[in-house]
Amino acid sequence: MIEFKERLKDDKPIVFDGGFGSQLFARDIQLPNSALANQIHGEDVVGIHTDYINAGAEAIGTNTFVASPLHLDMAGQDKDDSQRLIRLAVKHAKMAVASNETDVYIGGSVGPSPGAIEADSGDTTFGIPNADVREAHKLVISTLTDEGVDFLCLETMFSAKEAAIAVDIARETGLPIAVNMTYKWTKERKTGKEIYKTDWGHSASDLLRILDSGEFSNGDSLIDCVDIIGLNCGAESKNDEHTGMPYAITGTKQLHAALNEIGINDKRVMAYPNAGMPELDANYKTVYTQSPVEMASFIPKLLEVGAYFIGGCCGTTPAHIRAFRQEIDSR
Repeated sequence: MIEFKERLKDDKPIVFDGGFGSQLFARDIQLPNSALANQIHGEDVVGIHTDYINAGAEAIGTNTFVASPLHLDMAGQDKDDSQRLIRLAVKHAKMAVASNETDVYIGGSVGPSPGAIEADSGDTTFGIPNADVREAHKLVISTLTDEGVDFLCLETMFSAKEAAIAVDIARETGLPIAVNMTYKWTKERKTGKEIYKTDWGHSASDLLRILDSGEFSNGDSLIDCVDIIGLNCGAESKNDEHTGMPYAITGTKQLHAALNEIGINDKRVMAYPNAGMPELDANYKTVYTQSPVEMASFIPKLLEVGAYFIGGCCGTTPAHIRAFRQEIDSR
């Protein structure tokens, strides 16, 4: 199998996997922290990865989205537990890959901190200290790297500043880096312009500016350290046109516009949205509003606006990924 960085030079789109936590729920596994499944429900973790690989995913993400000490502390775990669970997560992903005859890359999932960080809130009264955020990301990223993931996937980032802190740590590993923010629809009152911003008020342009500023990397621009820039998640309860696949399409267009504004055209763009909004069915089970067929119908447009690395987030299933794979291969 060629190295992941070499694979990125091939113009054939890469299919990522789908939601992980929602697949645990589908198996009636409910935990205070989904990373605990790596220890308690290892076979299910391997099974979910295997289902996505069998559906056609060329890359999968480790079950480490909330495996940092900051998250695990709320579940009564400590730093040593974090490292153990991360090692198990990579082991399970590798087991799933080894059982399949196709080439599959493993992305080390790095999620956001559980709340605002000092750099966004202005102090540590309401924000998590920057030093604690940096230490937590360093533990997660170094452990993922030591265990042999193919790339690092920073995802569902609400803060471009936290993303920059994580990239500053990740660049030391030499691994390819993907940075994915999660946005919501906003509208400028004066101009009427629609623009996607995170809960902390960061747009795609803000992300690029903050990465380039060197504020969190001793003055070094981090733009060249990032191989993939994208978006994931995304759900608007009152705006269907900004949820799921439509969200991914609009967000990808805005991201390309932000890249073009500063003359960058060498980044791959990633998009893996939610399967619409979660709802409760007649049996009080959570279901999502966008079916595999519906989401796959948007794939041609998503490719047209420049997405290259395509998968799904919450609510997307192996059936969704199979439909994405078929649509992409048909083109």
